[in-house]
Amino acid sequence: MAKSQATFMKKQLEKNRQKKKEDKEYRKQQRQENATGGDLESMMAYVNEFGEIVSTPPEPQKTNIPG
Repeated sequence: MAKSQATFMKKQLEKNRQKKKEDKEYRKQQRQENATGGDLESMMAYVNEFGEIVSTPPEPQKTNIPG
């Protein structure tokens, strides 16, 4: 009876390992599908004239060059 109990435990452990592996693969796939694009433009932040962090770039300032 000890032999069959040991065999049963080995099978259960293998099932648990397989299930963990499948769950990990599923979570990895979900992360890849839901990932936002890591492009540079979405990561940029700008500081406006009031010192606040904003996501839009500042408007180019016109300089008055005497001519």
